[in-house]
Amino acid sequence: MSLADRLAAARRAEVENHGVGSPPDEPEHAPARAADSGSETGSETGSHPGDDAAAEQAGPAEPPRAADDSPVARAVPDQTAGKRRADSPGRAPTPSGDGLPQRRAIAVQQQERIEELKASVHAELVKQLGPHLYDVDMDQQELDRQVRAVLAEVLGSQDRPLSSSDRARVSQEIGDDILGYGPIEPYLRDPEVSEVMVNGHDRIWLEKGGRLTRAEAHFSDEAHLRRTIDKIVSRIGRRVDESSPMVDARLPDGSRVNAVVPPLSIDGSALTIRKFAADPYTVADLVRFDTLTAAARDFLEAAVRGRLNIVVSGSTGAGKTTTLNVLSGFIPGDERIVTIEDAAELQLKQDHVVRLESRPANIEGKGAVTIRDLVRNSLRMRPDRIIVGEVRDASALDMLQAMNTGHDGSICTLHSNGPRDTLSRLETMVLMAGMDLPVRAIREQMAAAVDLIVHQTRFKDGTRRITHITEVERMEGEVITLQDVFAFDSAAGFDAEGHARGHLRPTGLRPRVLEKMAYANVTVDPLLFTTDRFR
Repeated sequence: MSLADRLAAARRAEVENHGVGSPPDEPEHAPARAADSGSETGSETGSHPGDDAAAEQAGPAEPPRAADDSPVARAVPDQTAGKRRADSPGRAPTPSGDGLPQRRAIAVQQQERIEELKASVHAELVKQLGPHLYDVDMDQQELDRQVRAVLAEVLGSQDRPLSSSDRARVSQEIGDDILGYGPIEPYLRDPEVSEVMVNGHDRIWLEKGGRLTRAEAHFSDEAHLRRTIDKIVSRIGRRVDESSPMVDARLPDGSRVNAVVPPLSIDGSALTIRKFAADPYTVADLVRFDTLTAAARDFLEAAVRGRLNIVVSGSTGAGKTTTLNVLSGFIPGDERIVTIEDAAELQLKQDHVVRLESRPANIEGKGAVTIRDLVRNSLRMRPDRIIVGEVRDASALDMLQAMNTGHDGSICTLHSNGPRDTLSRLETMVLMAGMDLPVRAIREQMAAAVDLIVHQTRFKDGTRRITHITEVERMEGEVITLQDVFAFDSAAGFDAEGHARGHLRPTGLRPRVLEKMAYANVTVDPLLFTTDRFR
């Protein structure tokens, strides 16, 4: 009996013992096929005519052993082997995790090569284009064309060609670095990102939907971040260095920029960009976001048309400027409006608008034009309305005087924690003017000037809500009395996801300012203030 016959008999016996049907074809690792072919074509398998006889005398042959010295299946292969071949013929076995370190090493090498390539391309661009890269007077479309041309030329001359995905990635990253603001450029393009915060070269944070998330991107090093900051401020004729380590600026698209560099910023340069909304939110958006209700919207629209003086208050990031922009949109188009801001953000649609922007001092400490200077000057510009982006210093006194001297319907914002705190902040800022005024006189002027306080809050879940629409009534003794016209129902609490359940509801009290609005021929439906008609 040949060796093949012996193996076949052993296989049949083991199949019968286990009760498993024989697979339709030979297992991959069983030597039967090789043995059979060897008996027919001994020259190909290396066997010789005398092998069969020697095998009979030697008895049953010991099956071959695998590399790990464990016996290879003699008769029946893995019981699922035939099924695997039937279900997925030709499928390669799943690779083990042994090659993971090697794959990681290859990925690291590829990344290092891409970084080296980016550095060489960047150097070549600087060499060929030189000062044109930072020339503020150069047409940006022409600069973009030249950069793309040099980029394609350098990438095409590489000894080791890049894959299409790597080439696109390198082109995008270098283009962002040269023409934009490096790794933060994609986030500036992302419409869902409202603010970009850089805390050192390796930490970038984003605000999306009112929530903060950390970005995966980062700057190469501190020098890379400083180059980006220098590019931002140089394009608007400013500079930032150790002698002037802080700067406020505005990008060409209107986004607000603040940069602080060492030694003031201890852990590396800090950069904050609040993006400018090319398509600002409308009052319909605020109602849809539940920032305010339809009833509150109707009342605020009537208040603006009725020439009430309004202060929009709230914490940082609460949405004060957005609300100010919406309220300003209610001003009739036949009135002359003067807007005053540190960085122009308001986007009024009326035709008769004069926009003024403050200016910091130059390197020599001269040439500063403050908000207070602009408020004083605006009084000589025959304004019907004065809108101040933010009152934060002695300009509060000039703003109150403007409201009290025939410029009804003016609006401003300031930082505070609530309606009562808004008046305290105003009082403090008036005292900063350095005028020796009694506190009671200041409070009387505030009570006469301010009609409404619209207070806005940013909740923990990132939503922004108007929580108070408060009427400033009158002086009672030494205290200014306040009355909520609409108030947020904070008692409703929060749902399982942390979203506030409450809404801005009328308090049921009829505001006294309706009489002042009547002089402007504006009436309000009394049902807006009833608690049983909450909308």
